[in-house]
Amino acid sequence: MSNPSLPKFKSKGFLIEHVKSIMAFYHPHCIDNNDGGFFQHFRDDGSIYDFETRHLVSSTRFIFNYSMAAIHFDNNDYLDAALHGIEYLRNSHLNKETGGYAWTMKGNEADDSTNYCYGLAFVLLAYSTAYKAGIEKSKDYIDETFELMEKHFWSKEHELYSDEISADWSNVSKYRGQNANMHSCEALISAFEATNEQKYLDRAHLIANNICNKQASLADELIWEHYDSNWQIDWTYNKDRPDDLFRPWGFQVGHLTEWAKLLVILERYIDEEWLIPRAVKLFDDAVEMGWDEKSGGLVYGFAPNGDVCDSDKYFWVQAESLAAAALLAQRMNDEYYWKWYDRIWTYSWNHMIDQKYGAWFRILDSSNQKYDDLKSPAGKTDYHTMGACYESLNAI
Repeated sequence: MSNPSLPKFKSKGFLIEHVKSIMAFYHPHCIDNNDGGFFQHFRDDGSIYDFETRHLVSSTRFIFNYSMAAIHFDNNDYLDAALHGIEYLRNSHLNKETGGYAWTMKGNEADDSTNYCYGLAFVLLAYSTAYKAGIEKSKDYIDETFELMEKHFWSKEHELYSDEISADWSNVSKYRGQNANMHSCEALISAFEATNEQKYLDRAHLIANNICNKQASLADELIWEHYDSNWQIDWTYNKDRPDDLFRPWGFQVGHLTEWAKLLVILERYIDEEWLIPRAVKLFDDAVEMGWDEKSGGLVYGFAPNGDVCDSDKYFWVQAESLAAAALLAQRMNDEYYWKWYDRIWTYSWNHMIDQKYGAWFRILDSSNQKYDDLKSPAGKTDYHTMGACYESLNAI
């Protein structure tokens, strides 16, 4: 029986209102009308605790948030904010001499100019989503970013993107990671949807096949995060840092379900038999290994032997997993996945969503307690949670 005190999660009305409530947490006071761009560090009550630091991932994710809101809610203020974000991206993050984008800024000055493929993936996603929202000039920026990634990060030999290159493009790190490729795949799908140019879909398909089949074959059909320059698994990279923000050790529950989501989306455009079975396996393995039977919620990561290596609950892991569950439920016409959708939503509603101030808490411990009152530090922006709602709308 359903719990009458809970919302009807499988409802377009609920999802739309939930997105609006998250947007209300950030808009309009995240907009910096003096220095440009967006403030990116918020406490639980919405107060800003760092007015100066800007991270490329947040700068781009805010553009995604505002562009998607403009599409769904036909609000010119949201469209103006997306354009405001693009102007900061072009005028501050972008180095017009090198073509690279600063990873972090202090105001309008570059603080870390290292080039990360992960960052460029979100640049591409931002431009693609902005173009979908009607910002016409973003179309040229989509191709510009794709070509930048092609020139510096793409490996024709391995048919995947490298990860990190120095500010002057002279030194390519030996580290390779699936995370940057996963988000590149996501951005490339969006670029295809925005432009209908086949090259973006072809590249997204190639990356998905290489990560979810070729690389997964090295790790018992799961997806390991870290590799050397020849794309051989590095089992020890960051072994002492299972909670690393961008390069955590262990199998990442949220990345397994995020890939499941992307494979279902790809199948809308590509008729290949392997896509859905792989999505099913990735999701099923993730929730089997990652669900906390005692306290609820999906944990962050587990070791190759199956032991949980980080029992914390992250907002984005729950969000990506419920979106994947919705898409699989709709595609498979299988109530099993709707039950997972409701289970993850119920946990999130009871523990991860701030019913007082709005938006989602970033991280809880294994007992579902907060560590601090920093709801939205650099990199969060609730892009995952609103994105999960938008994607779930496609399944309901």
